[in-house]
Amino acid sequence: MSRSPDVAEILQLLRAAAAADGVRPLSEEAELRLQHGSPGGSDLVVRADDGRLAGYARYDDGVAELVVHPDLRRRGMGRTLLDQLLHAAGDRPLSIWAHGDLPGSAELLSSRSFRRARVLLQMRRDLTGVDPDPRPELPGDVRVLPFVPGRDEEAWLRVNTRAFSWHPEQGRMTLEDLRRREAEPWFDPAGFLMAWRGDPAEGGELLGSHWTKVHPAGDAGPDPVGEVYVLGVDPAAQGMRLGRALTDLGLAHLRSQGLAEVLLYVEEDNTSAVRLYEGRGFRRFAVDVSWHREPGAR
Repeated sequence: MSRSPDVAEILQLLRAAAAADGVRPLSEEAELRLQHGSPGGSDLVVRADDGRLAGYARYDDGVAELVVHPDLRRRGMGRTLLDQLLHAAGDRPLSIWAHGDLPGSAELLSSRSFRRARVLLQMRRDLTGVDPDPRPELPGDVRVLPFVPGRDEEAWLRVNTRAFSWHPEQGRMTLEDLRRREAEPWFDPAGFLMAWRGDPAEGGELLGSHWTKVHPAGDAGPDPVGEVYVLGVDPAAQGMRLGRALTDLGLAHLRSQGLAEVLLYVEEDNTSAVRLYEGRGFRRFAVDVSWHREPGAR
C-alpha cells in the first residue's frame, strides 16, 4: 500500500460494498471508532495497482472485520487483508465478523481454518399491526420515562452491564461508548425508554430499558427503518414482564415516527429472546457470523 487512506476514502468503500451486498460491511461500533479516531485498534488497507483503495480491515483486541471493494473482488485482495490480520493477531486467537454471511466470506475464511463460532440474527417485522397505544400492566411503583441525558447514563450502564454480563460486546459498553452514541445524529432520548421504580430524580431504581433507533433511508433499506437497539432488564427484575412491556412501548414509539418496519439483532443461541421476538411478530431476515481461528491452525 502506497499511502494511508483518510476516513472519507474508507467510508466511500463501505458505501459501495453496502450497495452491492445489501448489508453493511462493518459493525456500528467499528464505524464509530473509525470516524471518531478512537484510541486502540488498527486500520489496515490494501490498494489496487492504480492506487485505488481496494480493501479495508479493522482489528481490535483479537476481533476483526474486513471488506473488499465490489469492483476489485476475486483478485487476492481479501487474502492479502486476511494475512495482515493474522500477522496483527500473532500468537493470539482471531475472530472475524462476516456481515450478511456472504458466500465469498465463507469461502475465504474456511480456507484458512476459521470455523463458525457465533451467529447473530437480524430479525424484522412490519409496524402496521403494532398497537399504537399499548397499556402494559406494570407494578404500581414502576413508571416508564424517556432517557434524560446528563442524569441517566450511570444508571443505564449499571443495568446494561448486569443484563448483558454474558455478552462480549454489549456488556463491555463504557460511558465513552454511550456518549459517542448520544452525539450521533440519530440519537433521540424520546425513544430511549427507561423503566424506573421510584422517582429517578430522587434516587429511583432503574429496572430495565428499551433504546430504539431510526436508520435513515439507504442505511438498512430504501426507506427509513426502526430498530430495537438495546433491550435489557436487570436480572433482579426478571419475572415482572418488563421485557414484553418495554418491547411493546418501544414498537409503538417507532410506529409513531411514521416507520413501516423495524429490525433487531439477537444471538441465535439466545433462545428465550428469539422466542420473545417471534412472539411479537419478528421473522428472521439476515445473518452475521463470527468466524474463529486458534493460533497455529492450518
